[in-house]
Amino acid sequence: MAIRKGRTSITADNRTCYHRYRRMDQASRIIAQWTGASGVITPERIACGAWKRAVGKRLADRTRAVKLVRDRLVVEVEDETWRSNLWSLRYQILKNLEKAIGPEIVSEVEFRVMPPRREPQRETVSALVTEDEAAAIADPGLRRIYRSARRRETA
Repeated sequence: MAIRKGRTSITADNRTCYHRYRRMDQASRIIAQWTGASGVITPERIACGAWKRAVGKRLADRTRAVKLVRDRLVVEVEDETWRSNLWSLRYQILKNLEKAIGPEIVSEVEFRVMPPRREPQRETVSALVTEDEAAAIADPGLRRIYRSARRRETA
């Protein structure tokens, strides 16, 4: 016997069955329940992959789920202000993670301030070797070899 509650049904043994017309359930929840899936997809990958869905795009742009230590998800944040604000939202975030991947994978969230990262920079080419050095070589064949080797090194 099943009791209907909105889009889900609850069976006699208190298991939740999803309505057959409901959109496809979260794939990570289904994969997490497979017996052979633990060798293919680790709980860490499931938890880190569900982070963006649990917190939303705007928070996911400022944070990064790094790793899962036992049942604690470690998340890097930009600064101390973000860490303290997200710490106050941790129970809501845990509830959203539980909805996305189930209760057995993540039971705690730890926020860490991420180390500052350097932006990509262009290499500044300094003129270590000038044209005058090549002009100082008397032999034209050696001068040509020297210039082509220098071009390869600076390319």
